[in-house]
Amino acid sequence: MANRWETSDSVWLEDERNGQFELAQSRGISRIEWQAHARGRLPDVAQLLGASEPACGHGSIYPEGFVYCPECGAPLRMHGGSHLPPWWGPSTAPLSADAYPLPKYLPLGLPLTAQPLAAALETRKPEPEVGTPDEKIPAPPNAVCVFAAGNFGYAAQRLLALAYTRNVLQYWDPLARRWHLMAAEGTAADLSFTASAYAWLPAAAGQRGEVGIVPGAHGLARLIVNPVNESYRTETLLSAPLASSPGMAAGRIACLLAAPAGVRLWTANADGADGETLEIVAVAAHGGSAAGSVTAGDIPDPDDDAAMPGNAGPAAPAAHAAIPATGWSRPVSYDGKLVWLHELGEIWWHPGSAPQWLPWPAGWSPRLQFGGPVRSRDGRLWLIGHDGQRYSYRELGAAGAQIQPLDGARLGFCTLLFRRGHQVKDEPWAVENVEDQGGSHDLVLPLLENASSTRAQPTGLVLRVEAYSGKAEAALEDMVLPRVQIEWVGQRNVILDEAVRLKQPTDCQPFVYDNCLWLHHPSWNDMRGWRLEAQS
Repeated sequence: MANRWETSDSVWLEDERNGQFELAQSRGISRIEWQAHARGRLPDVAQLLGASEPACGHGSIYPEGFVYCPECGAPLRMHGGSHLPPWWGPSTAPLSADAYPLPKYLPLGLPLTAQPLAAALETRKPEPEVGTPDEKIPAPPNAVCVFAAGNFGYAAQRLLALAYTRNVLQYWDPLARRWHLMAAEGTAADLSFTASAYAWLPAAAGQRGEVGIVPGAHGLARLIVNPVNESYRTETLLSAPLASSPGMAAGRIACLLAAPAGVRLWTANADGADGETLEIVAVAAHGGSAAGSVTAGDIPDPDDDAAMPGNAGPAAPAAHAAIPATGWSRPVSYDGKLVWLHELGEIWWHPGSAPQWLPWPAGWSPRLQFGGPVRSRDGRLWLIGHDGQRYSYRELGAAGAQIQPLDGARLGFCTLLFRRGHQVKDEPWAVENVEDQGGSHDLVLPLLENASSTRAQPTGLVLRVEAYSGKAEAALEDMVLPRVQIEWVGQRNVILDEAVRLKQPTDCQPFVYDNCLWLHHPSWNDMRGWRLEAQS
């Protein structure tokens, strides 16, 4: 015989023989296997549900709202009430007011965050002091993944790692300090997606356990997790082969489809209603016009292939190119439009109009691995590329795009930008700010920009390769980098840690979870974390 206890979210059963409680139902949880799964993780489950735990040794878990032990009257440990800002990584979906949304003048979909990271990290000892991580977490068993941290409708924040190449969803139990592989419920969708760069759309205020809209092997789906039961389920939003990850602009979601007749753009309301498929209009590409001139630096740049600085002249128009069905970048949302970038061209779409395909001019190839679109002071977006003679920035979203010639490679995105080891603080093509001549022999790769309306200087997390004399492309691809500094650049530069023998540094993923800034690389055994607390 069991007594039934009901709370605002759950139904509990109390065994009359021993006084033990068992969860029978809970809002938004489709299935509960208490004995098989949850009972072995009671501390974690108690935090998730906001339940109470005894410190006196009587019982093991009590329903939400229990304050004292029914056996001896001792106070119980009560959980719930904590709410840390969520983390989704680069996404084009707008964030809620309590999640530190980006200012409206910045593009969405790039590695930017408005969380106040700089205020805490810049209280650490400045360079040249080399710091160490405050925390470490074992890397997920399936290390090629994307991370999301949030409450997902529960009482405590938890970390998810979706291995999108293997159809595996992983859940971090912070109390047991171990990863759990979440099981699919019923006919859940295949979560693997490898056609293009991965991006998801976080849930705004959905059902309990809802993570967001995710791309998969057979279309788009809503992902709903059940951390109590270590499982997940999906709700199909679109059944069609995808050519790109989804994006959002002006309240509409959209993605590229690999249709039999060619690539198309599918769009719908945020809830999936009012869906339609649009044909993509090919726009004739123009070579572009030069805007501005190059100022050559005094230090030779190994990335500069041209013998003399100057404009090599506009490139010839590209021949007609079919829209590719794979290899697209994550979408970027800016000024009410969505853009997907590719080695062959760009697709722009403004809700309410036809999407446009603009191939790059013949001879000009983008350097997507250098970071992503950068923003000039007049609000336009630009992408770096190479025309066979030199690097240049090309204006995005314009058939008659302007060209800004460069005297060497520049790595970064939005406004966090570096030429070799020196930060570029004005226009993306402006002369770099040389504060230390020694930095001229370094190579800096930005990983995360910390957006702030109170700072004039771009701030963020970077990797610094010291004494590197090769080309930027080689460092970002197959070269093993013997020593790399993990550095925070801002009003006070801080070296957080060092990494040795790093390969493919662009695979590094920063994220924020449990009031820590974390850095993950698929080749590392542990993820490194730095507490977001002021240092004395």
